[in-house]
Amino acid sequence: MSFRPISFANLFLLVAALLADEPTPTQSAAERIAPRNFPSVFQAWNPADNINDEDKWTTLARHDLVFHAPDFFGLNWAGGFQGLSTTFTKNSQESAMRTRKVLLGKNPNLIMLAELRYRDAHKSYLPENHAWWKRKDGKPVVGWEEGGYFLLEFSNPAYRTQVAQQARAMMDSGVFDGLMLDWWDDDEDRLALVKAIRTEIGENALILVNANDRKTPRTAAFVNGYFMECYKSKTVEDWKQIAETLEWAESNLKEPRINCIETWFHKSRKDLHLMRATTTLSLTISDGYCLFSDPNPLPTPDHLHDWYEFWDRSLGRPKAKGGRKNDGSIQREFERGHAVYNPLDNKPVTVDFTTPHTAASSRKTAMTFTVPPGDGDLFWNEAQK
Repeated sequence: MSFRPISFANLFLLVAALLADEPTPTQSAAERIAPRNFPSVFQAWNPADNINDEDKWTTLARHDLVFHAPDFFGLNWAGGFQGLSTTFTKNSQESAMRTRKVLLGKNPNLIMLAELRYRDAHKSYLPENHAWWKRKDGKPVVGWEEGGYFLLEFSNPAYRTQVAQQARAMMDSGVFDGLMLDWWDDDEDRLALVKAIRTEIGENALILVNANDRKTPRTAAFVNGYFMECYKSKTVEDWKQIAETLEWAESNLKEPRINCIETWFHKSRKDLHLMRATTTLSLTISDGYCLFSDPNPLPTPDHLHDWYEFWDRSLGRPKAKGGRKNDGSIQREFERGHAVYNPLDNKPVTVDFTTPHTAASSRKTAMTFTVPPGDGDLFWNEAQK
């Protein structure tokens, strides 16, 4: 177990939360991850927007993991430029701690991660001529055109130190269980960065990185999970790559693992076979989280999504690891039912039970079902309600 000193102000906030019956300061993130039920869905920045007459925190708490910028939770950096600050204002910390309490009251298993900016930022992030902006021919380099963000020079050791200190401030705030780093690769500069961050935040804080569908063996020992933003999911090869990376991450990343797999719709949010395939792939080969969302190229905010009835009824906890069957499917048994994923290049598979089960896809109760290729299904054991 690692130890990091905490400032008096942050200690005061944590004690205040304890006195207010905050349900989690004595529980580690690992202790809250382990007992959750499945399916387990995450929120990447933006919400499920198809639920009427429900407040935003209740909708968020349907998910078991969320990552967003600190200000989403109510935190404000102190000082004139976010990129130069290493502290939050006291009032905003108190507000964000109240938000955490509300969310954990709605879902005690919810994991909250702060997006840690390191690769690119809005022009207001740093003074215009600051050395930490990346330049080419003397001009700032566009990093994320859609958001109007410019690249940051994270090859600079001084800037990496600043990012690591911001990571520590996020964790010392008491609001977060860990951090999320976008645009991840396995290069030397990111390896140096994640090592610096680990030194500051200790071994128990979670780190999630957006590696898409790629493996990152050099940085694997320092991160707890991949945000697999899988923008390619139309071919057999795409789905094989997703499955192989997710399996690798489940075996090679730091524990506790929080792998998050997201795919985008092809035609509309009604591509239910893709939503089911994403959900059941996550369920059968990982203990992670899933999301089915809008494609980023749409003019609307990225990662908006529906909340699906498919996710509502709990399978409970897994009884064993998932496994590939002779028919080509991947299946896994849970306390209250069964998950089946059928790869895109497979034939339809028949699933037989000895007692009545109900299919999530059709709500029909029977003992024999068929799952098409490129699809998946959940089957609830009616004897285990």
